[in-house]
Amino acid sequence: MESSIHRLCDLFRQLGLPDDVAAIDRFMLRHRPLPNAIAVADAPFWNASQAQFLREEIAKDGDWAELVDILGSLLSK
Repeated sequence: MESSIHRLCDLFRQLGLPDDVAAIDRFMLRHRPLPNAIAVADAPFWNASQAQFLREEIAKDGDWAELVDILGSLLSK
C-alpha cells in the first residue's frame, strides 16, 4: 500500500472530475443527499469506470478507501 496521503481533491482528480473547491462543492450540492441504502460506488451519477474504481478501492481496502468512505459520508449528509 502506498504511504502517501490523499485529499478529497485528489480523489476527484482520480475520478476525472473537476477538483477545485468550488467544483467539489457544486458536486456535493447536486448529488446530496445520497440515500443510506445506496453505497457510494452504486450511486447513479458515476460512470462505469468511476464506479469500478470506487468498488475496487473499497474491496481491497486500497490507498483511496478512506477517502471513498469520507466521500460517501459527505454525500449522505
